[in-house]
Amino acid sequence: MGNYSWQDGVAFVAGLAALLAPELWADDAGKQPLMVLGALLALAGLYALLAAAGPSAWTTTAFAVLIFVSPWAFEFTGQDAAAWTAWIAGGVAAIVGLWGATQARSSAARSSTGRSSTTV
Repeated sequence: MGNYSWQDGVAFVAGLAALLAPELWADDAGKQPLMVLGALLALAGLYALLAAAGPSAWTTTAFAVLIFVSPWAFEFTGQDAAAWTAWIAGGVAAIVGLWGATQARSSAARSSTGRSSTTV
């Protein structure tokens, strides 16, 4: 369980923020998309934190991008609390998700090229 990155924790917290925002500081604007997408992002981050066989960093990043574009897609850009929650939570989670996904990809490439092959 010690094999996790801080990016997974950020995704989990951003998902929780999006999930709980409509009840805490947003007035029902964007309630359904924020709660559904926030729950998906939080679950993806939690699976990654627990090192369970679950979604990849790219999946987590996709959920974060969906949260980021949800104010435009579901037309709640005029509701400041809900829109800014989606933009901040989705944007931060997307940035760290892309960072984590590219790090995982580059470390996998390094480990595959760094192996020596012996032929018998």
